[in-house]
This record gives sequence, structure tokens and C-alpha cells, in this order.
Amino acid sequence: MPLWIIVATLLLLTIIGFYMGRSRALAMVSGKARNLHSLPGYYGYYVALWCGIPALLVFFLWIAIEPSLVKSLLVSSLPQDAQNLSPSRLGLLVNDIRNLASGNIVSTEVSPELQAQADYYNHLHLLSKIALAVVVLALAVAGLTFGRRFISPDLRARNQVERVIRIVLIACSTIAILTTVGIVMSLLFEAGRFFTMISATDFLFGLEWSPQTALRADQVGATGLFGMIPLMVGTLLIAFIAMCVAGPIGLLAAIYMSEYAHSKVRAIVKPVLEILAGIPTVVYGFFAALTVAPFMRDVGEGILGVVISSESALAAGLVMGVMIIPFVSSLSDDVISAVPQAMREGSYGLGATKSETIKRVVLPAALHGIIGGLLLAISRAIGETMIVVMAAGLAANLTANPLQAVTTVTVQIVTLLVGDQEFDSPKTLAAFALGLVLFVLTLFLNLIAFLVVKKYREQYD
Repeated sequence: MPLWIIVATLLLLTIIGFYMGRSRALAMVSGKARNLHSLPGYYGYYVALWCGIPALLVFFLWIAIEPSLVKSLLVSSLPQDAQNLSPSRLGLLVNDIRNLASGNIVSTEVSPELQAQADYYNHLHLLSKIALAVVVLALAVAGLTFGRRFISPDLRARNQVERVIRIVLIACSTIAILTTVGIVMSLLFEAGRFFTMISATDFLFGLEWSPQTALRADQVGATGLFGMIPLMVGTLLIAFIAMCVAGPIGLLAAIYMSEYAHSKVRAIVKPVLEILAGIPTVVYGFFAALTVAPFMRDVGEGILGVVISSESALAAGLVMGVMIIPFVSSLSDDVISAVPQAMREGSYGLGATKSETIKRVVLPAALHGIIGGLLLAISRAIGETMIVVMAAGLAANLTANPLQAVTTVTVQIVTLLVGDQEFDSPKTLAAFALGLVLFVLTLFLNLIAFLVVKKYREQYD
């Protein structure tokens, strides 16, 4: 039985439970809803929660433990010599059985014994889905019946429903917090392993980046240079160029749309501008590599008389700035439009012009939101990868010249983790150290923005 059928049936039972709870509550008071403690809908939600939540919890728990349980049963059914294989070879055998069971290509010849194990694997999956359907649907029906029995005019259904909703919200918040903690801890753990191999001073203040190392003791390879300064300089250079494009254009576009444009013009211009945010970054990368970079190189050689690299930071920064414009303009437009009209009218009443009102009243009042939009844009620029890979390349040059080729931290992280990697060499673990540096940099930017926003909010609240 496909899982979507189980979920659809459970959803149907939940809807039925809602209407059964609501109708039972109304029937107990002869249709006079004012005699109920809560609105009739809350009694329906009460029964629906009893029907859906326990069944959903069992469903997700079953889905989580089923693969390991089926694998354990499959391994226990294998011959003893197969069970005694090394973990890597046993994993390869189990993977072949799974591929054969699903009709995919296997890495060895299909023998009768292997086919029998694949049939047994399919049998276990079938039994698992049947058992899952029976348990989940039986639990849903039991919950529906159990919840319906508690329906009475004095039942505090609203309080019970809101308590459950509060628990769900707390659980979601806890998951978000634990996810963040897990990401930070994984970065710290792997970066700590890296710093046991490479000095933190060499990493943070080194001026050369060449993470090529020998993978084995008998292999000839480079010693590896892990100075992150060239990467950070390239990241900040491209982000600075991008913000020089996106900041003024996005902010001026937001001012025009919120203060000057007619409502019909705004209704057309804003969606068209926000289309830029929906274009995949790889398309921007193609545009930068095939159009902007060659154009700038030709202009530099033919008109300006300067040499512009075909993989210059300027080309990547310009295209990235175009990509970031919607982030600045949309958020700034929303926050400028949210400034109370009374503040504008008070400024006009004192004799200020429209431009003076915008500069001296509207923009200062909306400064916290504008800073938030700029911060989001900066984070987007620092974390962008595809445009830099395609337009700026992989050369870790320590330069502040935007006409030369540079690379960024995110590009090097992708480069270090491409392909099958073992996390036991400085070359691979360097990606986590770079990720930790980006995390600290973003945290620092958020802290600065928080302090600035706090200062100006105190002034205009």
C-alpha cells in the first residue's frame, strides 16, 4: 500500500472526526451553541486532534525506524558467512539486494540466492506497509472514538485545543533551536579536528591558499597552504562590488515605488523587479561568464586601454549586484510603505517638501528595516557560489584590484567537498573551518545591525 494512501485516509478520518465532534456538541445542547463552553468548532478540533496526532506520531516514528529494522531482519536472514563479512562488504551486499529488489542495476552477477534475498526484502517491505496501515488507521479510529466520548457541554475544548497548539509551537521552536545548535556543534567539532592538524594562526593570518596535500604516506604531494586571507579578501571584494550596485539601485527603486510611483505603475514595476529574485543563480552565472565578462574585457582592451581578466571580480560583483537588487528593493519598499502617513503629513504641515520629508522623516523612521534588507543582501552576497564559480574562477589571488581574478570562501568549500571525500585530511576538513569563519562573520554583521537598529528605534519609537 503506498504511503500517500495511508496519509490520505488518515486525513479523511481527521476531517470526519472534526464534523462528528462538532455535530455531537451541538446535538447535546439541541443546537443552542451559547450553552456550550466553547465554540462548536473547537469540539470538532478536539476530536480531530485525538484522531490525527497519535496516529501521525506513530506514522513518522515507524517511517524513521523501518529502514534499520528491515535491514536488521534482512542481515539476520543471510547465510552465516555473509553475516561475518566486513562492514563495508556487508553494506555493499545489502545495497545490491536493495537495488535488485527495486529493479536497479547491481554491482555483481544476479544469483538465485541474491534473487531470493531480494524477494525476501520486498516481502518485508510489504509486511511493514501493511502493518503500518493497520496500526495507524486503527489508532486513528480509536482516537476518534475516544475523543468523541469526552464531548460534553462543559468540556473546555478551546483550552484543550490551544494547549495542544502551544505544545506544537514549542516543539517546532525547539526543533529550530536544536537544528541551529547541531549545525554549530558540527562546525566546531570538525573545525577543531582541522586545527589539530593545521595551526589556527597559519589559517587565520596566512597569505597563501593551496590546499593540496598528500593523501597517503607513500604519495608525493604538496605540503598544503591553508591561509584564508586571500579567500576572505576575494569574498569581501565581490560582496562590496555587489552592494555598490544593489544598495543604491534597490533603495532608490524602493523610494520611487513607495513615494512617487502611481499605484498602477507600482503594481507592474514591483512584480517585474521581483522576477529577478526567481531567476536561478546558475543563469546569472552563465550571463556573467558568457556576456558580462567578455564585454568588460573587450571594453577594457579596446576603449580604456587596461587589461581586465576574463574572470574578474568586477564582472562577478556586477552580476551578483543585479541579482541582489530585489532583496533590497522589496524589503525597503515594504518598510518605507509601513511608515505612518501622519508623519508625512506632519512634515508637510511644517512646510517641508516631498524630498525633504523623505530624507528627514521617512528614511530615518524606516532605517531599521532598510538596514535589515541591506544585511540580508550582504549575507546573500557572501554566501553566493554559482556566480563566482562561473565568472570569477578558483584562483586564490590576494588582491584588491577588481579587474583581476579572485575566489571566495563558499567556492572553496564547494571545491573541497566535491566528489567522494574522507573526512580525515586537512584538505577536506578545511571546508568546515571556512564554514565556521563565515558563521562568525555573519554573526558579527548581525550584531552590528542589531546595535544600529536598537539605537535608531529608541530615537523614533
